[in-house]
Amino acid sequence: MPFRAPVTDFQFLFDHVVDFANVTATERFADADRETTEAILLEAGKMVEEVMAPLNRAGDLEGARLENGKVRTSPGFGDAYKQVADGGWISTSADPEYGGMGLPHSITTAVNEMMASGCLALQLNPLMTQGQIEALEHHASDEIKALYLPKLISGEWSGTMNLTEPAAGSDVGALQSKAVPNGDGSYAVTGQKIYITWGDNDFTENVCHLVLARLPDGVPGTKGISLFMVPKLIPDENGKPGVANTLGVVSLEHKLGLHGSPTAVMQFDGAQGWLVGGEHDGMKSMFTMMNNARLGVGGQGIGVAESAYQYALGYALERKQGRTPVEGGTGTILEHADVRRMLAGMKADIFAARAIEMACAVAIDMNTATGDKDWKARAAFLTPIAKSFGTEVGMDVAQQGVQVHGGMGFIEETGAAQFLRDVRVTAIYEGTNGIQAMDLVGRKLMDGGDAAYALLDEIEDCAEKVRESMSDLAEPLWQASETLREATEWMVAQTDMNERFAGSVPFLMGFARVLGGYFHLKASIAEGGEGARSKLAAFYIKRLLPEHSGLLEHAMQGAAGVYALSAEELGAA
Repeated sequence: MPFRAPVTDFQFLFDHVVDFANVTATERFADADRETTEAILLEAGKMVEEVMAPLNRAGDLEGARLENGKVRTSPGFGDAYKQVADGGWISTSADPEYGGMGLPHSITTAVNEMMASGCLALQLNPLMTQGQIEALEHHASDEIKALYLPKLISGEWSGTMNLTEPAAGSDVGALQSKAVPNGDGSYAVTGQKIYITWGDNDFTENVCHLVLARLPDGVPGTKGISLFMVPKLIPDENGKPGVANTLGVVSLEHKLGLHGSPTAVMQFDGAQGWLVGGEHDGMKSMFTMMNNARLGVGGQGIGVAESAYQYALGYALERKQGRTPVEGGTGTILEHADVRRMLAGMKADIFAARAIEMACAVAIDMNTATGDKDWKARAAFLTPIAKSFGTEVGMDVAQQGVQVHGGMGFIEETGAAQFLRDVRVTAIYEGTNGIQAMDLVGRKLMDGGDAAYALLDEIEDCAEKVRESMSDLAEPLWQASETLREATEWMVAQTDMNERFAGSVPFLMGFARVLGGYFHLKASIAEGGEGARSKLAAFYIKRLLPEHSGLLEHAMQGAAGVYALSAEELGAA
């Protein structure tokens, strides 16, 4: 079953669910009207279907490799990347001053998700570049912007993010990489970085590494870290790639999935680099790139879920097995109740996760266009939910896809298992889902819960308006929102952060469950309570939304039970 880009779903969300009209009503994004948006989505979907999707399986079977210190990418990746770059799909939201389109991030988010559906291993490359573009736009000097942004935006050069080291994973402040002034405005950067996505390739003219390192007077921890632009090839006086920098790929990781994406161990030996942002201010600059990537990674999870779902549905429509209860049916497994349950659940969760993703993107755009602090707070609050829920849905839908295939799902040649292998890492990188949840109940509730309560008020207002006409959907959503409000109040009341952290993941997932119900209700309202989207909303609200209760009960248990079993007791047979 060939992949079909979900263009109509994105347009429906824009038109009826996530209030994209607010974005286009601003002066900043007035040109992104419905006709323009629809044309862009259609063109992007066509590119994904025809160019990227056919490479997904091939990239898994013949992945990137390292030969004599040079990365050789999967067959067809170079040509596909050129079409992505030439089509402008890297630069949709980039600054027009340097060659970008200046479109809303919402459109970029939709396009990126579709590209992740087509071939996640390849899509990781432009996603990293987009994050680097945003970081440079916000923090780099005018000289660095003028030199690097046009090349990154055009796709002639690609970008990476270098944080993790062998002894410094989530604890970035423990990094050992050093940067020493050269006396000419540049710095000599030395250290080793691991898990560097697309650390090198054989199809862009240059690879631009953003590297975190510590200056000689940098204090221990994150407050002493600076950020440096360290190119693979040092640009000459004309801005063209010149002599090779003293850096290289030590090895490529042997991974569970994403074989077409080279994940490198990078070594920097006094490599020449240039400061981005202020001295000792590297984490602030890098977080711009990481925040961009966090929403993008949530979209990657949803993108893989979309492909896994379509793949499973295609199989269910053809596979005949056993007696079915449908009189006069075709006899395929789609007619079995449990298979239908799995597929409906997959589709309902994809819609919920995609709506959260796009609501977050709209909030980012509104903050960009207006500078309003409430939109900024909303975007910040939704980001860890979008990242975590999107990737959790990706993993769950992919494993359900294997289950729909039955025994054939466990056989590699069918391709169903690849989605599960590829998506698994999304819950780990750009901050594990546990760290995202801790951020949600920690920093994101430092406002006393104001951003959370604003969302809950919005949900309850929506449910109130249709509480009589659509009581079967609105009433359980309203009740769930009240339960979530109580859990939020409990979280805010905890002064010991570890009490919050112990229940942070179930709190995040419970919040996502309720948000998903809200967006499903809005979808049903938009089609008048009758139709396919209303049936899907009923499935979600009546069968999946009730999970919020157990999740939030778990969230409010505090830390004592987590530590009740000693290390010895945990290890006892």
